[in-house]
Amino acid sequence: MSKKVAVIEGEELVAIAESCQKLVNSHKTLTLSTLSPDGKPEISYTPYLRGEDGTFYIFISELAHHTPNLQANPLCSILFAAPESETKNLFARERVFFHCQAEELPRGTERCDHWLDLIQEKFGNTVEVLRNLPDFHLFALKPQNGQYTVGFGKAFKINADGSFSHIVIDKKK
Repeated sequence: MSKKVAVIEGEELVAIAESCQKLVNSHKTLTLSTLSPDGKPEISYTPYLRGEDGTFYIFISELAHHTPNLQANPLCSILFAAPESETKNLFARERVFFHCQAEELPRGTERCDHWLDLIQEKFGNTVEVLRNLPDFHLFALKPQNGQYTVGFGKAFKINADGSFSHIVIDKKK
């Protein structure tokens, strides 16, 4: 089977994009997948804040595997999935993933302080404590592309420009 891509336009595209955004906004944490320096996939989660441009900001410790992994290899994936308890069929669970490019924001810079202030505003006093720990690092995860799946036959490629394209499988092959 091969994949074909068909562009979705108009109201249907707007509805798909809104559903995807609603799923992301329903989460306070994201699932983060990184590669260790020796190429082993590792997965974890972390609270996040999303910027208006779609960038995800995470504040993570060196004690977690994903911090040194991102420092060694800035490519990662993030996932948001609908709760299992709200899913009629677990094989068709609503989900979205993004391939991202990570950038570490140096401590003491205006940009880093700005985002840490916003993260602290969202998540409270715990962040104030973590800001004083030297092993915590702020990363900006910039989505490069992704995929939003709503159900069987309802998968959409998310392009670098944020547009959506319907993925259609050619079942004749």
